[in-house]
Amino acid sequence: MTNERWQMRNGKCFLLLLPSAWLLLTAVFVTTFSLQAFAQDRAWKRQESGSLAWLHSVFFLDQNRGWAVGSKGALLATEDGGRIWKANPRPSEDIIRDIYFSDELNGWVVCERNVYELKTKEDPRTYLMNTTDGGEHWNRVDINGADVDGRLVRAVFSPSGRGWAFGERGAIFTSHDSGANWTKLQAPTRHLLLGGTFIDDYRGWLVGAGATILQTSDGGETWHLSQLPAAKGVRFTATSFVNNRLGWAVGSGGNVYRTINGGRTWQAQTSTVSADLLDVKFLDAVEGWAVGAEGTLIYTEDGGLHWTVEPSGTTHPLERVFFPNRTHGWAVGFGGTILAYVRAEAPRLRR
Repeated sequence: MTNERWQMRNGKCFLLLLPSAWLLLTAVFVTTFSLQAFAQDRAWKRQESGSLAWLHSVFFLDQNRGWAVGSKGALLATEDGGRIWKANPRPSEDIIRDIYFSDELNGWVVCERNVYELKTKEDPRTYLMNTTDGGEHWNRVDINGADVDGRLVRAVFSPSGRGWAFGERGAIFTSHDSGANWTKLQAPTRHLLLGGTFIDDYRGWLVGAGATILQTSDGGETWHLSQLPAAKGVRFTATSFVNNRLGWAVGSGGNVYRTINGGRTWQAQTSTVSADLLDVKFLDAVEGWAVGAEGTLIYTEDGGLHWTVEPSGTTHPLERVFFPNRTHGWAVGFGGTILAYVRAEAPRLRR
């Protein structure tokens, strides 16, 4: 049966579509519209930061309140999802490597001093700063027992506030009181540790140079060092876990690895890029993002089995990506770069 018929009206010939043809055209229209909406759904847009600082970290409490930090003590804040970024008073003139807020008032930053600006051999390269008024004022906190020449590059916290700071020479410190006091932990590596995540007070993972991946299930009292012969030479920079078994690690050369057993074994995935990946965030077991050098931005919706390159609109390195929820995200990097992602709700079709 054909989907059309011809009809004569007033001496003219008209083509009439039968119901099945209308259904076909409707399906094509809906599919095209859905694909266009899906493409727009994944779009990242640049926000005006008002700064040229190299932004090393970003943190949001929710889809409105957030901070970005970077070189020369740069501290930017927003209360409207990044539509307006304001420069807050600088906690320090030193580099700020990382930032974390437990609520709208209490936060921490990891600061690194220029080695040429140290006044004595006892001056530490790294220190923390704490705020209790949302970033208006900051107090310095030195980590007792830290190597004065060693750098701490990150501080991660569990949902309840327990913290871990880590960096060069396998240094790991932990805090049981939201960062007020720190205790050194023993680590089975001397490699630089660059990224980490904890899903609770006990279960966490740290990654770093030399294909290093560490896993703990007791808050860091003991660590298991994963063996990845195939990843020899990979410098892992970040990791993301959605539960105590399923996680990913990214690093140099576009490397992406996945574990389905809590980090005991890891399998390589094909990222489709060769640029260094600097951060990764999975929203659930299937959907994830990774960012890196040269403005690299990649996305997966099947747990990393397939990755697609997404346009970022920049060639600057993107150093960190953060999602406070499933529909809002930010990526930051060199030259004051801030990219924002907002997922629109799928359009509803009228019946």
